[in-house]
Amino acid sequence: MPLQQLAESFNDRFEDEHKSNLRPFLLNSGRISGLFGPIQVSSVFAPVRSVGKLEVVIGHIARLSVSPSDVQSLYDHRQAAWADFQSVINLDRLTRTVHMLNFLPLSHRSKLLFLEVDPRHILGVASNHGAYFEEVIERCGLTTQDIVISTAVMPFFSQHQERQRLLQGLGNYRQRGYKIALDVGYSYAANDLPDLITHLTPDYLRINAPGSGLVDLSVQIAWPYFLEALKDLAGMIGSQIILQQADKPEQAVVAERLDFKLVQGRYYDQLVSDDYRSA
Repeated sequence: MPLQQLAESFNDRFEDEHKSNLRPFLLNSGRISGLFGPIQVSSVFAPVRSVGKLEVVIGHIARLSVSPSDVQSLYDHRQAAWADFQSVINLDRLTRTVHMLNFLPLSHRSKLLFLEVDPRHILGVASNHGAYFEEVIERCGLTTQDIVISTAVMPFFSQHQERQRLLQGLGNYRQRGYKIALDVGYSYAANDLPDLITHLTPDYLRINAPGSGLVDLSVQIAWPYFLEALKDLAGMIGSQIILQQADKPEQAVVAERLDFKLVQGRYYDQLVSDDYRSA
């Protein structure tokens, strides 16, 4: 189905669900954006590469691009219609739909789409996590197996009740065929992180490359121990680690030193780009 037709079908769905004349999905220059109050959201994709063959992209991490809406004046007389749409859950759903539509032109050369899901969304939905988005995926001609639901480590995960609800919600996604990623970020030493990883058994662990320069890396004593421990734990439970945000050569040293297999960052994108230019 052409992208414009898909966007209009989701606008029709939105109108029906919210009993509103608002049509938030826009197509401009081949890119989909979504209106959310005074902002317009779109997508930026970061390729995840295999260290052994950098030109092989195993997936794309979808990131949010936000700009002021230049069409908001069209809806000034409908501000009441936005009231029911101003929530974490609905922003998450809008954003994921935008990402899915923008991913379609890349799907022929990328196996997976990593989608961020706010932990508050997971905790805020009582049951059937992923059911709403499953229809979006099917309309786009993909399957839940193509989607990695990724959520970030938060301090409140150490609370037993919140952790159990999180695990249950992510378990619901997994039962529908979605893959699961835990975005550790820089929280290498977060309290109870190994226990959370062990119980969740994510398909992927996303870990930010430490430091922003050679001096930083040389004085950080803690990160080698924690990253090595996380790498060992991931191996035991069958998770794959993605070392992400490796933007400089000295950060890429971490991937080589600890033998990470999957990487993301501008440093690797530039290597591939340079190889293509010299070919």
